[in-house]
Amino acid sequence: QVQLQESGPGLVKPSQTLSLTCTVSGGSITTNYYYWTWIRQPPGKGLEWIGYIDYGGNTYFPPALKSRASLSRDTAKNIITLQLKSVTPEDTGVYYCAGPTVYTYPYWGQGTQVTVSS
Repeated sequence: QVQLQESGPGLVKPSQTLSLTCTVSGGSITTNYYYWTWIRQPPGKGLEWIGYIDYGGNTYFPPALKSRASLSRDTAKNIITLQLKSVTPEDTGVYYCAGPTVYTYPYWGQGTQVTVSS
């Protein structure tokens, strides 16, 4: 059974870079055709797709976040890292990692709350 666990700072100041990690257990992040996705939910709003990193290390982001978001991985530790630059209060929300396919996410982490505030 694949399990995902997000971690990171709960509070980030505006203009700083947010860094979150997703530790995957029960499966390898390099398994063929696996995709690992970050999703967030701002308070009172719906889910927003942030981007994914695939089994080969390729990444994809929606246009709205492409200039600020990046994803990397540590294959030895089975960890995926999300970085979001120049955060604003609009980046506040619960951040989830999910997988392992492009379009469906049977596996989710429990989410981690991020608040952007000075």
